[in-house]
Amino acid sequence: MFKAMDAPVCLISSDSNGQLCVAKEAKQILDEITQPVVVVSVVGLYRTGKSYLMNRLAGHQTGFALGSTIESKTKGIWMWCVPHPNKPGHILVLLDTEGLGDVHKGDEKHDTWIFCLALLLSSTLVYNSLSVIDNNALEKLHYVTELTEHIRVKAQRGGDDDESAEFMRVFPSFIWSVRDFTLKLEKDGKVITADEYLESALELKPGNSPKVEKFNLPRRCLRHFFAERRCFVFPRPAKDDDLSRMEELSETDLDARFLERADDFCSYVFNNAKPKTLTGGRILIGSALACLAEVYVGAIRNGEVPCLENAVVTLAQIQNERAVEQALQVYQSSIYETVCFPLAPSELSDIHINAEKAAIDAFISTSFNDTEQKAQMKLMKEIQTLYQELCGQNQQECLNVCKVTLTEIFSPLDEDINDGKFMLSGGYKAYRDKLQSLTNEYKARTHKQLMSEEVLSEYLKEKDQFGKTILLSDQCLTEAERNKEVEHLQKALLEQKNKSLEEMNKIQEQVFKDQQKTYEQNVAQLLEHMKQESERAKADNERVLEAKLKEQKALLEEGFKDRADRMNREIERLKGEMKTEDESKQSTFSKVVDTLGTAATMFVPGFIPKAVGFVASLFSRLF
Repeated sequence: MFKAMDAPVCLISSDSNGQLCVAKEAKQILDEITQPVVVVSVVGLYRTGKSYLMNRLAGHQTGFALGSTIESKTKGIWMWCVPHPNKPGHILVLLDTEGLGDVHKGDEKHDTWIFCLALLLSSTLVYNSLSVIDNNALEKLHYVTELTEHIRVKAQRGGDDDESAEFMRVFPSFIWSVRDFTLKLEKDGKVITADEYLESALELKPGNSPKVEKFNLPRRCLRHFFAERRCFVFPRPAKDDDLSRMEELSETDLDARFLERADDFCSYVFNNAKPKTLTGGRILIGSALACLAEVYVGAIRNGEVPCLENAVVTLAQIQNERAVEQALQVYQSSIYETVCFPLAPSELSDIHINAEKAAIDAFISTSFNDTEQKAQMKLMKEIQTLYQELCGQNQQECLNVCKVTLTEIFSPLDEDINDGKFMLSGGYKAYRDKLQSLTNEYKARTHKQLMSEEVLSEYLKEKDQFGKTILLSDQCLTEAERNKEVEHLQKALLEQKNKSLEEMNKIQEQVFKDQQKTYEQNVAQLLEHMKQESERAKADNERVLEAKLKEQKALLEEGFKDRADRMNREIERLKGEMKTEDESKQSTFSKVVDTLGTAATMFVPGFIPKAVGFVASLFSRLF
């Protein structure tokens, strides 16, 4: 269970050689988070009040360093993880970055990487600035114009295709927070919203001169890379003399309009910031976020450009190994907290099925991009092996219990045999009656006990020859009576053997039923997870398409017909991709079912996946 952090810790800092690195403490915290994470990062020039908003999102007045001088207080990227106030089962991860453009630092490349890392790790990116959104403010946000140089979506670029749609799919939503805003939100004599103010500031100028191109470039990048854009404007929070001690001020000391805007901002973030996802609608949990940070920082340290496609491959390898290990731990913990041998097969089966469901849930929540189900097949095999071992342990324990009971019940008979009490005239009848009586008593005491028939069968087999010896030595019996008794003994022995075989067959049938249940459970839970991912991926595509259509309309209104025509070609390409993805979804799901079914037959002897009817029924429920 995640415990909220009392204060932020450093996530990414610089080592003694000036190289970026992921802090061990922060990674350990993220590794313990098994819930989906909603990651909100704030970036901006230093001394623009970034940290105050993050503290407010965390529900605290203090935490992230606010700073009261001209010196940038935050170094690197700091992290604060708290339970999400509006999304149960989710963790809100707040990332506060060091101020960009610190004149004392003088390392533009470092600033660029900090900006890129904040963007790559977050699901919502907040850019904080002062006063107004004008050309000067946009020029200071030059980091967006360099994103294609410092971030790659795919390992191999596809010719001259516009990659903005690819960036849009994976980039976070964008919020521009304007602090100390003193203007009236009006345009052409009409009141406008803060969002309309931002979009107005992003309007392009017609023309192709270098000056116009420089003016348009940051605007075009913001419009091309961020499908969702919002703006919040904040008046000055307090008087000049009080700004240096913001952490000490109570809400009564702050401007009421500022508090209202801050509440609106927090409410929007809480209700609209989405969990962090990568391509294909795959949601990240805390441990995956930590791994992702290490992958990106590792690329930067090696002088490479962080690539999302490569990151997905690396993340999948690490997370899927971890997912199998954690799922097995969940299975074993659930089993050993519940199991108390000996158990009836149905009882052990119920415990196994419940433990396996919990294990699959744990696996699916941690696994990432297990497209060929290799990790899940490994989990299925490991669980099946563990379950077979449990069945073996249970059978052995049941055998031991039955043997103890049998020894206790039949010991008087064995003592009489040793004392020779049946080796006399009429002794066979006394032996037979006592054997039947004790057998009935044994069956009465063990009728619900697994392996009772097998233990009895073995005992009667051991006594068969002795019974025949007594029979032959009993002089009061005729030859015909002896022959009849021999037939009776053989028939009783065979009947008991059949009962033992029937008992073992029932055990095996239960195992086969459990194997079928295992297969169906794996398929059902996986398909449900894949359906959710597919829906998120579809929503991402629709969000990008909507943004492209909106951009095309804006280009036409601004007089950029050529650009609007090029945009139309990309829109048609996107529609084609979305149609193809919808058509291939069903076949992809069928392939997954076949893959798991084939795998099950390989490591489960005698298993035949009843896929046709089961899958048809499952598809009808899911789709």
